[in-house]
Amino acid sequence: MEDRVSGPRLVLVFSGKRKSGKDYVTDLIHNRLGSDVCCVLRLSGPLKQQYADEHCLDLDQLLGPGLYKERYRADMILWGESRRRQDPGFFCRLATRGARQPVWVVSDARRLSDLQWFWSEFPRQTQSVRVQSSEETRKQRGWSFSAGVDDAESECGLDSGVDFDWIVTNETDAPSLDEQLQPILKLAEDAASSSL
Repeated sequence: MEDRVSGPRLVLVFSGKRKSGKDYVTDLIHNRLGSDVCCVLRLSGPLKQQYADEHCLDLDQLLGPGLYKERYRADMILWGESRRRQDPGFFCRLATRGARQPVWVVSDARRLSDLQWFWSEFPRQTQSVRVQSSEETRKQRGWSFSAGVDDAESECGLDSGVDFDWIVTNETDAPSLDEQLQPILKLAEDAASSSL
């Protein structure tokens, strides 16, 4: 059933609010480590693929940052929650299928069940990372509160009750991202070199 050659040496599971900069930070890590060492896995990708298939929607637009995705976001969240209740690891398994690099960067964990799946499947390899930004900064990036989205588990499920291994503050007045990411990149480089 699995389409993996071997398990990862390190799994970095990122979470954060909408417009906190999760994709930006995970893309930075991917660019620094390179595609041979690191892959970015998006839990929302398989979710959106399945949702688009079942609802005859344009997957490319659901994957993008535009209004099309926002139009379907609330319903997609409800649909995804229903799927997770049936099988909490459904989207995690889909996202990791075919991953072969030694370092996996999961860019968009949104609920405790996502983290629990990685902790269960890869207990020694999994590290949790929270990207945080103030509401003001998120508004400058285009965020505005949306009822049924920003107060749902998909946005609030990891706001408390998790002792993150790493916190990255994505603000102009915080230490630079380069500085904050150095220990994470070192961990990833060490994990990758141990797999050679």
